Amino acid sequence: MNSVFYKKLGQNIKNRRKELKLTQQQLADKMNISLNFMGKIEVAFSKPSLDTLIEIAAALDTTVSELTKF
Repeated sequence: MNSVFYKKLGQNIKNRRKELKLTQQQLADKMNISLNFMGKIEVAFSKPSLDTLIEIAAALDTTVSELTKF
């Protein structure tokens, strides 16, 4: 269950990032995190904390609620 959640979350983050025409590097820079960590979040290898998820949502000009809609 958890792995499915994080895979869908990562896909939603990636989709929103692409809608905004941002690269992983640009999003990572906006958040002041590494490109490696951003990539791992998108493929569900790393699980973001709630604080990080809130920051991702803000950087993508959306809400946590929108990113977690499946």
